Amino acid sequence: MPKLVALDIPGGELFVSSLQKIWDQGNAAFPVDQRLPLEERRKLIERMGASKVISPDSEQERKGYPVEDGDALVVATSGTGGSPKGVVLTHDAVAASAKMTTDSLLVDPSSDRWLCCIPVSHIGGLSVVTRALLTGTEVEVHSEFSASACEKSARSGSTLVSLVVTAMRRIDVSLFRKVLVGGSSIPVDLPPNAIATYGMTETASGVVYDGFPLEGVEIKISDGQILIKSPSLLRCYRNGVSPFTDEGWFPTGDSGEFEKDGKLKVFGRLEHVIVSGGEMIWPATVEQALTGLSWVREAAVVGNPDKEWGEVVTAYVVPTDTQSSMSLAQTREALSEVLPRFALPRVLNVVNALPKTTSGKVAKKNLLSGAEFDYPISGD
Repeated sequence: MPKLVALDIPGGELFVSSLQKIWDQGNAAFPVDQRLPLEERRKLIERMGASKVISPDSEQERKGYPVEDGDALVVATSGTGGSPKGVVLTHDAVAASAKMTTDSLLVDPSSDRWLCCIPVSHIGGLSVVTRALLTGTEVEVHSEFSASACEKSARSGSTLVSLVVTAMRRIDVSLFRKVLVGGSSIPVDLPPNAIATYGMTETASGVVYDGFPLEGVEIKISDGQILIKSPSLLRCYRNGVSPFTDEGWFPTGDSGEFEKDGKLKVFGRLEHVIVSGGEMIWPATVEQALTGLSWVREAAVVGNPDKEWGEVVTAYVVPTDTQSSMSLAQTREALSEVLPRFALPRVLNVVNALPKTTSGKVAKKNLLSGAEFDYPISGD
């Protein structure tokens, strides 16, 4: 039986060659997040049932449990809604994802080069590596994001990159031919060469580009929830649970709707909806409006309990300049031009940085719990 091999290795040439070797041997790979403490990495490897661990200086056999023939990857979800789950992706799913992106971006393996500068333990970074391997396109893999290193790579020949919004804002995007932007709260005013993507670990990367599904992908809305059919979907979770409906649809847990032109609009996680005074408010809509203000670099919105309203819209913002922030009243006035009155924030917190998961998503449970989160801004 094929085994699951944990790759406890930072992003780089060794990671790429080790992944290819695992596949050549008929096994599946589990990339381990290098930013986790050692003990947490060990627990995650145990939880995913890896039978072998490859680190930079050793290979260790351990007691695990097998994968099935055809399985290529087990990828941990970001855990924004709780403990990470292991998503099992087959070779067919990974190949389908690579083909959809390559065809959409008109990638030319003879002239294009991918840059992977976000964690290879998460699907946004890992899919850059896998699509490069499967299409014969050159790839440069960094162990962590650095704005200067990212721009240097572009100047030396990298043409394609996948980024989260915070990283995108720290580089000269025009240096690349195409930039895939994922994660939460993607602004509407992206640079012309940037593409807003929607997808998740379970879809093996983005399956919707600028609001429209890629070739072979089907989207429908049922009771306000986005459902997906795609050749890139997971086989199951590592515990054997299948998430599909009887008709073969994957329920994303995200809320959305189709606009008049057929474009998919994603509101956010269903469990994150705010109900204030009987009105349903989607945090993503308020966050998008906030980041449209010149003084806001990043924003996160949650609903905090309130005796009178049930919940109140509470905004956390990272300013572009600590000297240029506005008061709650000024912010509400500015937002009133694009938001209904009931959706305007009633609480405004200005912070140095937002709490993030290891995949770069805002950890809203930290905001809701009142945990310390006023971190200094990282990166350069």
